[in-house]
Amino acid sequence: MDEVPCSSCQGKRLKKESLYLKIADKNISDVAQMDISSLAEWFAAIETKLTEKQRKIAVEIIKEIRTRLQFLLDVGLDYLTLDRTSKSLSGGEAQRIRLATQIGSQLVGVLYILDEPSIGLHQRDNEKLIDSLVKLRDIGNSVLVVEHDEDMIKNADFVFDIGPGAGRFGGEIVSQGTFKELKKQKTLTADYLAQRKTIPVPEKRREGNGKFLEIKGASGNNLKHVSVAFPLGKMICVTGVSGSGKSTLINETLYPILNAHIYKGVKQPMAYESIEGIEQVDKVIAIDQSPIGRTPRSNPATYTGVFSEIRSLFSKTPEAAIRGYKPGRFSFNVKGGRCETCQGGGVRVIEMNFLPDVHVECESCQGKRFNRETLEIRYKGKSISDVLEMTINQSVTFFEHIPKIYRKLKTIQDVGLGYITLGQQSTTLSEERPNA
Repeated sequence: MDEVPCSSCQGKRLKKESLYLKIADKNISDVAQMDISSLAEWFAAIETKLTEKQRKIAVEIIKEIRTRLQFLLDVGLDYLTLDRTSKSLSGGEAQRIRLATQIGSQLVGVLYILDEPSIGLHQRDNEKLIDSLVKLRDIGNSVLVVEHDEDMIKNADFVFDIGPGAGRFGGEIVSQGTFKELKKQKTLTADYLAQRKTIPVPEKRREGNGKFLEIKGASGNNLKHVSVAFPLGKMICVTGVSGSGKSTLINETLYPILNAHIYKGVKQPMAYESIEGIEQVDKVIAIDQSPIGRTPRSNPATYTGVFSEIRSLFSKTPEAAIRGYKPGRFSFNVKGGRCETCQGGGVRVIEMNFLPDVHVECESCQGKRFNRETLEIRYKGKSISDVLEMTINQSVTFFEHIPKIYRKLKTIQDVGLGYITLGQQSTTLSEERPNA
């Protein structure tokens, strides 16, 4: 689907009668299209543009608007426009808007919990975020942050370090205390904070293939007619402060152009003049933060395609061949081998009317997803359910002699996800995990 501005209101959302009403030569749509910093400046001088009667009416309203705009400025969102759709906001931007709302509420005695709020933030904006959290604390609240960022750890009054490893190797409090106390501990986190361990800067850079993909005159959103030549065959980083145009250039301009050229995609790219070197690229893959699945049936095994190979392997075991079981017998998405009580979900959903649905373990299969006959088929002593319960690290060793399966599992392990299980529900994966 492609979005185009409404032909009647030109994207302003209001009928023309509503747009006739203006304050200081601006209607409400003009004001909504301004970024927060420009809007704050406009409201700073608004009294000079009002009559005496209008100033009396607006005094409390203007005061409230200025206060709320300042909250947004304080969390580093000066570049956002008020009419920006919520679905176009990044996770960090949405979280900071909610944070600004809470600062403005002036509540006390509240425990605020934030899950990695610094993801995707430039260091300049990170400082503003930390200052906002400190304000929340100073007015009488407790702030609990799950975070890896060094600056956030340094500014914390108390730190808990959980480890020592991931998955079944974690789950313990390895150290706790102030930042100074944390640095003295002999933990992996402390080693990096005290710079006993570092990530070395590469001495040699990749030369690339000498070819370029050049986009000229990109002017979508806040891009100012920029031209960029991307050197191919290299790892390229596009950086800059939040709101400087990085996502517009790459996700909204370059990717739609390549997607339309290679795969006949219909999404319209943001405004640009021309592109050169497009023939140098024969595939384009976008790896974003969209979830890999929204149902309990979706998991790393199904998403990566390795489950198809595992099901084929189980169907080739002597016992499965005797019984005539095909690969479909070992799928929890089709009838035959799955548990029909929970229909292969491993859990039953109990609707609670006005409360959220409750998921309970299936009483027939005890969460194994398959029926008794299917679970009797074993490969190297393991049933299909046992395999799904394995971590990636365990399965790499278990399938090391099956190249098709081993190669995919080893790739998941190599990107640092060895601790998740093959059958882990995709809905329980955090945002950084689908990215990998």
